[in-house]
Amino acid sequence: MNRSTNPVMGSLAKQGQHPFAESNQQQGGQQGQNPYGTMGNLATAQGGAQSAAYHQGMQNAANYGNAGTSDRPMTVDDVVAKTGITLGIIVVMAVVNYFLSVTSPNIGMILTVVGAIGGFVTVLVSTFGKKYGSAAVTIIYALFEGLFVGGISFMFANVTVSGADASALIGQAVLGTIGVFVGMLFVYKTGAIRVTPKFTRFMVGALIGVLVLALGNLVFGLFTGEAGPLRDGGPLAIIFSLVCIGLAAFSFLLDFDQADRLVRAGAPSKMAWGVALGLAVTLVWLYIEILRLLSYLQRD
Repeated sequence: MNRSTNPVMGSLAKQGQHPFAESNQQQGGQQGQNPYGTMGNLATAQGGAQSAAYHQGMQNAANYGNAGTSDRPMTVDDVVAKTGITLGIIVVMAVVNYFLSVTSPNIGMILTVVGAIGGFVTVLVSTFGKKYGSAAVTIIYALFEGLFVGGISFMFANVTVSGADASALIGQAVLGTIGVFVGMLFVYKTGAIRVTPKFTRFMVGALIGVLVLALGNLVFGLFTGEAGPLRDGGPLAIIFSLVCIGLAAFSFLLDFDQADRLVRAGAPSKMAWGVALGLAVTLVWLYIEILRLLSYLQRD
């Protein structure tokens, strides 16, 4: 049985019946003086940490268990419905904080930081606090992460990229995220790339490596006030963004496989909330990395 590179998905497989994440350029081109530089680095570290947190002490479950008498088995429709609700909340909160950032940048910045910290803590609670499949935890995550996504979108679209059409940049990132998600779902369904233990081990190692690099770059930014070599918009930064996008995309394969196993094993229907949380973590990370890459390419 393969583990997921997503902390929530990986934890779902652990518990039997309770089987169940910068801007680097400154407006006007003055590097090192952008107040959003550290926040952009945090976005990468947060996404990488959420996608790799599960690896410590994670064990394969012998089985997922069956739904008890008080709950019916989980279905694909449950996963689709709960994921749709989760993403809908994220979108609504993102829109709210985006337009709040337009009118009150300081308040928007505070809410963005609160969203980043709150979303990360919520994932940790779900992963290690035996709250797998909790509707409340998933909804709270969506509320926090929506604030973060809205604020970071404003920063990339209106601060990092001087003079660029903000709505076009965000629209391209959304379309890119949807395209990657659909593409990886097709790859999984056709079996073009199979989820094997070797593939899983590779993904785990790669995600840990990216997390270490992102945290190192974040520390560099905190001490220097600059974006850091992995987020300064240069060739190395572009390559790093492409690597992050690739890892987020391939993480979907393990997440799909994990959800598929839960459905086939007859896990309780409430576990669909855990699946929704896991998919949301990966989708948010992918969106942020695509948005970041586009900001590099559209920079004046």
